[in-house]
Amino acid sequence: MSTKLFYGVGSVAFGVKDNGFSYLLLIFYNQVVGLSALLVGAAIVVVMIVDSFLDPIIGEISDNWRSRWGRRHPFMYAAAAPVALSYLALWNPPHWSPAHLFWYLIGAALVIRTFITFYEVPSSALAAELSQGYDERTALLSYRYFFAWIGGLVLYLITFSFLLVPDAHHAVGQTNPVGYARYGLLAAVIMFVSILVSAAGTHRHIRTFRVPPRRTLTAGAMAREMIQAWSNRSFLYLTLSGLATSMAAGLAAAMNIYFNTFFWEFSSGQIALLVAGVFASAFLALFAAAPLSRRFGKRGAAMGLILLSVGIGIAPMLLRLAGLLPPNHSPVLFWIIFGQSIVYIALGIAASTLVSAMIADVVEDGELKTGRRSEGLFFSASTLVAKAVSGIGILGAAVILAIIRFPSAARPGHVPAAVITHMALVYVPIILGLYAIALVLMLGYKITRASHAETLGLLAARAEEVRLGGA
Repeated sequence: MSTKLFYGVGSVAFGVKDNGFSYLLLIFYNQVVGLSALLVGAAIVVVMIVDSFLDPIIGEISDNWRSRWGRRHPFMYAAAAPVALSYLALWNPPHWSPAHLFWYLIGAALVIRTFITFYEVPSSALAAELSQGYDERTALLSYRYFFAWIGGLVLYLITFSFLLVPDAHHAVGQTNPVGYARYGLLAAVIMFVSILVSAAGTHRHIRTFRVPPRRTLTAGAMAREMIQAWSNRSFLYLTLSGLATSMAAGLAAAMNIYFNTFFWEFSSGQIALLVAGVFASAFLALFAAAPLSRRFGKRGAAMGLILLSVGIGIAPMLLRLAGLLPPNHSPVLFWIIFGQSIVYIALGIAASTLVSAMIADVVEDGELKTGRRSEGLFFSASTLVAKAVSGIGILGAAVILAIIRFPSAARPGHVPAAVITHMALVYVPIILGLYAIALVLMLGYKITRASHAETLGLLAARAEEVRLGGA
């Protein structure tokens, strides 16, 4: 249990970062700083393109790193301070022109995502080293997703309850720049502490990890190994499916505050209560993922959870468009959305946990085919997929807001009804399309409980042959 807790608590840093990028970054730089939504989206896409090349490189380097602190921990320790400082800078931009702020946003976001990669890729890869059990990995990663969500949720709740509050100059708390500056400072401290606690708490396991043979790694060899990893059929289909899922989840996250603020017209206090309700989602997912994996297998359980999550997630919007929900400012409406959000988010978290556990099982499949342990390289794809949540989500939300001509410096209740309706009409088909693509691609993942057990047996037999040959 202590291993699960120390391993999981490190994901608080990623959860805080991803929560801020997904829910707050667009509205802060658009409605508070004054950048157009399209410029914010474009900046994040530039960062994501650069970042997409960095993730597998860090994964490959950590797979082949050698030190008295093992392969992963040197990167984890080194990331703590840069992650905290760069995140603080992101929420305290200078008073520059929009053109210069565009480049400032690119620079700050690139630095924070780069150093999150230095931590998250090696840390994620520990899952495949701490356990080889098919269901045990699901349980281990459940704690990682639990802490990622809890960390993000706690800070989000604090932000809307105590930081993004109205003052004499800002009638709506979500537009108060002082609150965002305080949020940046608190988030930086939390990220710094969580990374160091997790690295120190898992440090004792370094001596038990396998150390692959030392070898010279050239740029050409790295490129060939990356291509070889991506040629693994199950890994390729799962990663592409994960990207589609993350695009949809990121779009939902980035649009969430716009729907809560302008579509449903909830106050910052009500939004904070919605966030508090999602604590129940995280607990439900923590205890649901592993039993569902044992009962239905990882792929079957993940696909079922995604279908249920999507259906429940879009239901209130469809009912509102059909005129079947109570009007805004009705207490009944709030409690309907409150209950719905707990359920569909819990289903989504559990599905994400299972997908990550599916990547862990690719490690042995890849080792059987290539003879190499490439935990970092495979889990770099998981990290890239997770980052796509905020990157593609912000771009998609920016495009939707531009298409419907959503006004800047808007006030709840004063946005034209046609614009609010169009926001839902454009959003829902995109979400459905992305999840449909994800489910079709997931069918290409072929690793099952039985095939994984067979792979472990073949690897054990191969290791015994090597041992006997050496003797």
